[in-house]
Amino acid sequence: MSIDLRIVSLGALACHPLRGESGERRPGHATTSLITTGDRLILVDPSLPADHLRQRLDERTGLEPGAITDVFLTDLRPDRRRGIDLFPDAQWHVGEVERETYRNVIETRRHELDDEDELDPETDRLLEIESQVVARCGAAPDRLVDGVDLFPLPGVTPGLCGLLIPLPRSTILVCGDAVPTWEHLEQGAVLPHVADLELAQESFKEAVEIADQLVLGRDNLVGNPTRRFGVA
Repeated sequence: MSIDLRIVSLGALACHPLRGESGERRPGHATTSLITTGDRLILVDPSLPADHLRQRLDERTGLEPGAITDVFLTDLRPDRRRGIDLFPDAQWHVGEVERETYRNVIETRRHELDDEDELDPETDRLLEIESQVVARCGAAPDRLVDGVDLFPLPGVTPGLCGLLIPLPRSTILVCGDAVPTWEHLEQGAVLPHVADLELAQESFKEAVEIADQLVLGRDNLVGNPTRRFGVA
């Protein structure tokens, strides 16, 4: 069965430290990609706001949101999923460790709020929305579909997961923020603010070791520069 991968929207860091930037220079958003195999259309990290994502999806693929069968989140941070409500009929997936960790964070915060004298209604509303998103996401299986495997890349977040696509002549890894940009890949660097620096560095190394091509978390599909014929 053939597998097609297409970039729907290129991501960007709000501030790119490896370019000498400081402060937020632009709205940060993740790279969104589409994996098509058989009758499954898997959208990865629907990061743009819904109206913008609908337009990009049409421009890049000619598809309506209703055609998407699956949504996969590399992690559960809100900027991964601004446009996820465009896909109410799709199956939503995220790594199990990420799902349970995020659920525990929400529950802990709710208990903290319950202990306070005054509960902020807006905070409580936002936590309820987050709780609903987590409940809606299923724990992704080790093999999402034939030819598309879950690839844990913890560190930036506790349960960040990529997707590994072994093809006859090359292996593609959708990295999420484990490898965010070309500059990070070239310089062997991870993001400055991560849940576990040692794990993030190890995941970065594993990504580079296994993949011939990488879909970067805030950049394009690129060749692995450590491969003999890798090009950006």
